[in-house]
Amino acid sequence: MHTVAVLALDKVIPFDLSTPIEVFARTRLADGNAGYRVIVCAERPEVDAGHFTLRAPWGLEALREADTIIVPGTADPAGPVPDAVRDALTSAAAKGKRIASICSGTFILAAAGLLDGLRATTHWIAAEALAAAYPEIDVDPDVLYVDNGQILTSAGAAAGMDLCLHLIRRDHGAAIAADAARLSVMALEREGGQAQFIALRHPPAPRGAALEPTLLWMQENLARDLSLADIAARAGMSTRTLIRHFREQTGTTPLQWLHRTRIRQAQHLLETTQYAVERIGAEVGFGSPTSFRDRFKRTTGVSPVIYRRAFRSHEVMTAG
Repeated sequence: MHTVAVLALDKVIPFDLSTPIEVFARTRLADGNAGYRVIVCAERPEVDAGHFTLRAPWGLEALREADTIIVPGTADPAGPVPDAVRDALTSAAAKGKRIASICSGTFILAAAGLLDGLRATTHWIAAEALAAAYPEIDVDPDVLYVDNGQILTSAGAAAGMDLCLHLIRRDHGAAIAADAARLSVMALEREGGQAQFIALRHPPAPRGAALEPTLLWMQENLARDLSLADIAARAGMSTRTLIRHFREQTGTTPLQWLHRTRIRQAQHLLETTQYAVERIGAEVGFGSPTSFRDRFKRTTGVSPVIYRRAFRSHEVMTAG
């Protein structure tokens, strides 16, 4: 039987820990037999789980017999990873074990060197910290999970369930995964594909940086049809110099920054107003409703209508 080992470290996030335990342990094959054997492993018998202490029945040596290892997130993702844990994970990877992380568990895989040169994700709020600490990783903050074959990573909270269902689908097919999803009262494939919902916040405008006035001007003029030449003229730079400064100070290009800022403003308007989608698209600078819908879905993974349905505040829904 396929053994799934869930690795519990100190300060483990209980939700991340329980998700793979419940999803895999409840999976049943067509003949009614269990699809997985689930074990919980730790470096020491007792694990600090924040609000309670967890007793783990298995030690790190049990990782050697596992087919899949799941690493949940911890409350201190930047904290040190014990040498014994790092060694156990690298040894398991060298032996071809499948290893997956949930939420900030990505940091643990990164510390073990398992993500070097790979695309990976984590909770969107920790993505910048992951990219800064491990520049050799291609961090994608906009997806629910990333499957590199042997090594997989997922975003926060419920995205861990998406990852588990994806693994079940890989192992046993869509029908078994669909049954597991129903037991979890979860859609097998979330509408909108594999995109995290990212809380509204503008890309960083570093205080005192040379581009700060330009970034503020761009935010105030989202409805205008701004070209790269327009932005460069406002900044008093050549387009080449502008692009270089943007890379240095924001980590992206001027037009990418502008597109993401427009989408974030659109998210805000969808959540807080009753404006029609067409009006919102125009107010944030898209030339047509079609281009707005396409860009919004590419960025968030869902249409503006579905986003509004999921996130519009109660006050807006009952207004009028």
